[in-house]
Amino acid sequence: MSGDKKPKKRWRRLAGIAFSLVSLAVLTYITITLISGRSLDMSWLTGIFTPRAAVEEVGEYHFDVGRDRVFANLGDAVAAAGTLGVQVLDAGGHETLREAFRMSRPALSEENGRAIAFDIGGTAVRVFNGKQVIASIEASGTVVSASINRNGWFCVSAQEGAALRGVATVYNDRGSPVYKVNLASGYALSAVLSPDNKNLAVLNLTEDGSRITLYQGLNKQDPDSAFNLNGGLILDMRYLSNGSLLAVSTHSLYILDRTGASSLLYEYFDKRLGGYAFDEGYLALHLLDYGVGYSGRLVMLDEKGLAVGELATDREFISISFGGGYLAALRSDGIMFYDKMFQEFPPLGEPPVMAGVNSILALGGGAALLTGENSAIVVRIDNAV
Repeated sequence: MSGDKKPKKRWRRLAGIAFSLVSLAVLTYITITLISGRSLDMSWLTGIFTPRAAVEEVGEYHFDVGRDRVFANLGDAVAAAGTLGVQVLDAGGHETLREAFRMSRPALSEENGRAIAFDIGGTAVRVFNGKQVIASIEASGTVVSASINRNGWFCVSAQEGAALRGVATVYNDRGSPVYKVNLASGYALSAVLSPDNKNLAVLNLTEDGSRITLYQGLNKQDPDSAFNLNGGLILDMRYLSNGSLLAVSTHSLYILDRTGASSLLYEYFDKRLGGYAFDEGYLALHLLDYGVGYSGRLVMLDEKGLAVGELATDREFISISFGGGYLAALRSDGIMFYDKMFQEFPPLGEPPVMAGVNSILALGGGAALLTGENSAIVVRIDNAV
């Protein structure tokens, strides 16, 4: 019996020390709060002794960031950027971040829970996650675009100087500039950094079409290779998980490997590109037939260019967004979800009535955000169907 008393005494002693520390913290907090004149908020203390309840998801988000709002999915939160700055709301609709600054033409890009907001034609750039602003930058030139990779490194493309030379600047995940290239000629459209932070691709317009210039190692000004698409317009580019670069043009998809060698991945010369959306390892294309009406097809491609799903359609698609394995579509006749094989999943309940709806953002898990100038409504898949 005597062997059991020492552990009990030791436990009581540790419990007494812990209680004294918590009491001291409470008294310190109360003293500082009363001196500063702020109201007491003891929610942090109750969280120590009681488990936190799960955040209940809301059906509507209330953003206040001004006009021309754009949105991004941060995984467990939704970000919005507008003419008055950026704002982040969690799944329960509670504000977790607000940064006020002016933008004339706000734009927003996200990757792996981080986002970069920038003012097209201005100088403001902000990088943030769901809780804090990571970097606040005023570019030395006119910002054209910006991107962020999975590691939080980001690129800003701008036109600088009297000659408006195209410039791409790479920043690390702390917001410090680490690399900068000046294009000899051409208008810089965008720049993207590989997931390993070692390779940079810069897209610019030329007199003959489009060019992607590749820089390896981020340690020299001279490019390692370039891909020219004469007579064509490259709209977007993105690094894939295998390190190759995917380029989306108005009539085809191209793959550039680490050496800069290019290959045709998929072509649609007989179609008009109505829209596209990325998910992890997949690309959804909306291809329209030339002619009157909205006849065309949806195509789902993997990273090798193989079509894993295809659907003929004659409906107007206003906006599409891909995430969490589902393609969310805002059509002229309503909302629809599709899986990778284009099986249809209607939304749960009656479709919301919203004025000025112009885009849809996939949130994952069979949910999407319908957005307009004054509303942001969550719609979800009807799993009972």
